[in-house]
Amino acid sequence: MSQARDQILQRLRAGRPADFEVPPSDFSVVRTRDWSDAEKRDLFQRKMESVHTEVHRVRDTDWVPTLLRLLAEKNLPNLWVSEHKAPGQTLKAQWHADLPSLLHDNRPIEEWKTQLFEQVSASLTTCRGAIAETGSLILWPDQHEPRLLSLVPPVHFVLLSAEHIYSTFDEAIRAQQWVSTGLPTNALLISGPSKTADIEQTLAYGVHGPRELIVLLIEADS
Repeated sequence: MSQARDQILQRLRAGRPADFEVPPSDFSVVRTRDWSDAEKRDLFQRKMESVHTEVHRVRDTDWVPTLLRLLAEKNLPNLWVSEHKAPGQTLKAQWHADLPSLLHDNRPIEEWKTQLFEQVSASLTTCRGAIAETGSLILWPDQHEPRLLSLVPPVHFVLLSAEHIYSTFDEAIRAQQWVSTGLPTNALLISGPSKTADIEQTLAYGVHGPRELIVLLIEADS
């Protein structure tokens, strides 16, 4: 077997062009791309929408009305949001009795996990940013936004600032100084709603997690 393998490799090497150069590595890191901010936003949206994610471009002043409209259109009775994060504080200040229930819980997740699995219709979380090249969101779960909030509710809303869309994963790591600032216990890269395929490779969405992922992409007012 070794002799046959060597003979095949010799024929391949003999047949390559004289000016052929072996690349230094087949797994070199793509550090960045020469994309403008607008190109990164457009590519991120195309990538996300190609896997059934909704992307709504909003301004910092109108993301709340957009969220309320989507909650009404999707007939969602409640929304979980952390009152310790800025978006939760903004919503709490503007909420009233005629809107879907605004949920939050300061107890450890183990004490209200049953409510999360059985009663929460949608969640709203923040994110660290996004990767244009792959169409991925970067989430760092913590005690106020535990990982289950992006995995369990049927509908997951995410607030994303356009200025935090990076060309590549490597660029995001370097720009946010992941190594020096300390990594979380887990970092999540989300590229669409949950999906799975059976043995015949028939793709189904929303089987083992959120059936809908909705990104509110906040762009500068200018």
